[in-house]
Amino acid sequence: MKPSYVFLCFVSLLLLFSCSMQKQISKKAKDSLLNDPDLASAHIGIIIFDPSSKKYLYNYQGDKYFTPASNTKLFTFYAGMKYLQDSLVAARYKVEDGTLMLQATGDPTFLNPDFKNQPLFDFLQQKAINDIAIITPFASESFGQGWSWDDFPFGYMAERDPFPMYGNMATITLDGDSIRTVPAILKPFIIGKPVKNHVWEVNRQLGEHIYIVDTTKGTIGDEKKVTMAMGKGIFACRYLSDTLHKEVIRDYNTFSNSEGIPIYSQPKDSLFKIMMHRSDNFFAEQTLLMVSNEKLGEMNDVRIIDTLLSTDFKDLPQKPNWVDGSGLSRYNLFSPKDFTWLLNKLKEEYSLQRLEVILPTANEGTLDGLFQGYENRVFAKTGSFSNNLALSGYLITNKNRTLIFSILINNHMTSSKAIRKHIEMFLTGIIDKY
Repeated sequence: MKPSYVFLCFVSLLLLFSCSMQKQISKKAKDSLLNDPDLASAHIGIIIFDPSSKKYLYNYQGDKYFTPASNTKLFTFYAGMKYLQDSLVAARYKVEDGTLMLQATGDPTFLNPDFKNQPLFDFLQQKAINDIAIITPFASESFGQGWSWDDFPFGYMAERDPFPMYGNMATITLDGDSIRTVPAILKPFIIGKPVKNHVWEVNRQLGEHIYIVDTTKGTIGDEKKVTMAMGKGIFACRYLSDTLHKEVIRDYNTFSNSEGIPIYSQPKDSLFKIMMHRSDNFFAEQTLLMVSNEKLGEMNDVRIIDTLLSTDFKDLPQKPNWVDGSGLSRYNLFSPKDFTWLLNKLKEEYSLQRLEVILPTANEGTLDGLFQGYENRVFAKTGSFSNNLALSGYLITNKNRTLIFSILINNHMTSSKAIRKHIEMFLTGIIDKY
């Protein structure tokens, strides 16, 4: 049977509309980004993807490789969604000869001030538990490949660790005329003393828990934070022993996940929401380690990345160079098509309503000050470090169409704030028009 005249006309109109839409988006991209003199020397990749038709509405260098910064967390997020239980496993244990053998899982929420409820701590406080041995199946390094070594004292580069505590951050507080530390064991290792209402900061020696108060620079305040030395679980025994006031030793014998009794901590979505809203590098790195522990029986970032690339991510449009969970490394290379592919996969496997809670929307989290008036119309993950910007996520247009986008900009030499405003102008134009 030949197609009817009416049907052919309908198909022709759809094609014309699609063509017109692509031309209009192309014009918006040129006006907002590509023809901007400030971005003339930058490398730019843009993808606008329609998941309903499975077509690219706009593709500018979508198959080129870019350093995506924290957009890398989207891949870690997918792995965590798929392979971590609804409640995170804080640790697994079994009892041998009266000793509690506590096997670490990499859970970053233990004694973390972001989480008031602490099931593992409550469990370990039981009077019947006296002797504790920590087991750390850790086959990674404290810092990732390509991380800037001199950033180690700062909160955005806390050490990766099999048994993290307090977010792997030390808190030094000026309390009257004395200094208070969390954890308390660090107090004897503070050198120097701040003066109230004067500038100060705290520096740490790499690999050591020696903290030096510098009163020649910094800011005024009663509290400072600096990363703690963890040493792949070496210091965790000391910190935990001091916190619990119980003997805690390290044991090098591991057991399989099925042999241990799990102790659960937090709903995983509560971790992911913080991870995505403030772009928390530490939570992302530990998430990847937790996935590795659940899937491979050890915390090995290299092995789990290779495993994910050959299984869940084997159909990526371009095979990335993926080296860490957070995007701190400049060795990471992904294409805009990779991100739209992943975001579509997330949308197909998990409800968009769930993703909208985890990802920041307009004027929220790392999108604070952006897309005002477009709340619940854009849900996206930012990415930035010097000379590089990224934004990938979902748009809900005025006609209630869901579109997926990825914009990666590398090697710019202008204000990041100005570029974000140009990206905002481009995307809000799409929301308004379609």
